[in-house]
Amino acid sequence: MSTHAATAAARRSKLTPEREAELYEAVICLLREGGYDSVTMEGVAARTKCGKATLYRQWGTKPRLVTAALDKARCTVFTGIDTGSLVGDLREAARIAASRRERDAELMEAVSQAYVQHPDLRAALRETVIAPEIAALDEMLGRAVARGELAADNPARGFVAPCFMGMLRIERLFEDRFADAETMRTFVDAVLLPALGVTPEPDDQETPPDAEPEV
Repeated sequence: MSTHAATAAARRSKLTPEREAELYEAVICLLREGGYDSVTMEGVAARTKCGKATLYRQWGTKPRLVTAALDKARCTVFTGIDTGSLVGDLREAARIAASRRERDAELMEAVSQAYVQHPDLRAALRETVIAPEIAALDEMLGRAVARGELAADNPARGFVAPCFMGMLRIERLFEDRFADAETMRTFVDAVLLPALGVTPEPDDQETPPDAEPEV
């Protein structure tokens, strides 16, 4: 945990979990209603009957408050995935990401323009929301290297995280193309695994179309 994050956590410990959740919910509601610019310390304070000074004392800045609320509103997609193989890990990541995309994409879209325009928000989101996902994907690849599935110097290794996360963030432009788990699975099998030099094996549960059922 960074020094800033540790300090912020210590400050927030003075709030009850219920009160903290109420404040975060107010931020999320304001984001959904009008995007990043609609969120103000004054607006959150008024909606929750909380003193504005309390918000500044707990989070310091609006970007930190917004980022904390986004972090609480979502679950990390890739953390904790470990199926024992790189193929299994990436396919499971695709499945989970596709199941969560609609909800997460709506919130990320609400701050996408601000992400470009406000360096302080960008830094906060990278530290709190984006970095843990990248670290989890990098850990998957590291395990694959240790198992001998993937060459440590494979040049595609550094592009897995940005490609995967890019697919999740571009859906509003290509909504029909990237809308479901099947498409994300195809992305893994047809794009990521070949680039990594890994040949996917058929799932054990899948039965070939022409196979006769066992008696």
